[in-house]
Amino acid sequence: MNGQTWRRVYGADHDDPDPGPRPGHDYRELVGGPLDGLLLDVTGWPGPRLAEGAALATEIGSHGPGGHARYGPRAAGALLWDWQGDTP
Repeated sequence: MNGQTWRRVYGADHDDPDPGPRPGHDYRELVGGPLDGLLLDVTGWPGPRLAEGAALATEIGSHGPGGHARYGPRAAGALLWDWQGDTP
């Protein structure tokens, strides 16, 4: 997205020397909640899957380890996905 290679991709290893976006991949920016500012790699996701959003594992949400943060698109085709809450 926008060539901002300084951005971190969700799921990248903490010791990865280059945790940013990769050329040729598609990303959505996560807005709000515990994963705010991270990029989610959605390369190869079909349209209906993109419309559903995602529940992403995170230890820093309101449910702690084993919890998930739910994110979904602002509108059809949106590059920004808003936080919709945490789930166990």
